[in-house]
Amino acid sequence: MKKTSILFAFLMSSLFAIAQQKDIVDIAIASKDHTTLVAAVKAADLVGTLKGAGPFTVFAPTNAAFDKLPAGTVASLLKPEAKATLSGILTYHVVAGNVDAAAVLKAIKAGKGKAVFTTVNGATLTATLKGKNVVLTDAKGGQAIVIATDLVGSNGMVHVIDAVLIP
Repeated sequence: MKKTSILFAFLMSSLFAIAQQKDIVDIAIASKDHTTLVAAVKAADLVGTLKGAGPFTVFAPTNAAFDKLPAGTVASLLKPEAKATLSGILTYHVVAGNVDAAAVLKAIKAGKGKAVFTTVNGATLTATLKGKNVVLTDAKGGQAIVIATDLVGSNGMVHVIDAVLIP
């Protein structure tokens, strides 16, 4: 029985170590709800960057979020000639540093109802609360609701959102 307990403890610690080694790209790849995002990150040639040391906080749109874009938008963004535009959109979803849900809420409170975050592409996103939901507003007034938080990777944090933000 003692050998079984030791083996179980070893397996659990190994699984925990493997889970901690996943970076933010691996988290997206493992999600069936982020296949479009993964394809876009690959098309924009951002995999290497987002697998870097970071830390990064990614607001990750779901497949359903991409489906809300006008017909043909995703297909045209995935073309090689749209790489710069796609990269700009994707880096608009990334903030430098580890910004967990508690930090977002604290910033909103400190900002008297809103927090402004500078994204990796240099533009800003505004976070507010609508009821109990954190809402991100982009430069064009578009909004995304944060639907899952604090997916921790080895090089940052992922929060899932329900819309694509446009710089």
